[in-house]
Amino acid sequence: MLLSKRQIKIERTEYLANGLTPEQAKKNRSKWIKIFDLCSSVVAAMVIIFIIFTFVCRPTSVVGESMTNTLQNGDWLLATRQSEYKYGDIVIITQPNIHNEPLIKRVIATEGQTIEINFTSGQVFIDGEEISEPYIRELIHSNNVGVKSWTVEKGKVFVMGDNRNHSSDSRDPGVGQIDTRYILGKAQLRILPFGKPDIYSNLTEGDK
Repeated sequence: MLLSKRQIKIERTEYLANGLTPEQAKKNRSKWIKIFDLCSSVVAAMVIIFIIFTFVCRPTSVVGESMTNTLQNGDWLLATRQSEYKYGDIVIITQPNIHNEPLIKRVIATEGQTIEINFTSGQVFIDGEEISEPYIRELIHSNNVGVKSWTVEKGKVFVMGDNRNHSSDSRDPGVGQIDTRYILGKAQLRILPFGKPDIYSNLTEGDK
């Protein structure tokens, strides 16, 4: 739209009344537009990050020694939600427990399976077959003797820590079997410390 000489003169008078020339006013407007664009970009980025961390993946920290040597206290992991969980998965658990805190454990048995633990020898059996567990720190040592068994209930999994003798897990009635609806997700990789992303290197390829 073309401005008349009278309109130009009025606008110029207003700019001067505010102590600004038309050129300065234009620069001011440009500065505020840039600030607005920057704020919009930051807000949009925060919304995208929130959506990703809520519905796609989320970071979580390791607290305690129950997953040593696979995970260390202070590690940060990136977890994603799964439609189902299988043997060997390292999962983040929010199910209420005696510790009143989230847990990070490994899935050992799933719905319908029977898990047996020989507390004398430290061996673990699934449906009667001994499983190889290269990821554990050491065999189970316990004051218990003999074999104890559990059948995993519908919609649940049986979990244990890799540091078997220093882990409160499904063996403990205060934790018990885990309802999969309380699993926040499967840990996919380690994001901190840098350079050690693979957390499944001690699991055979077919079990990953």
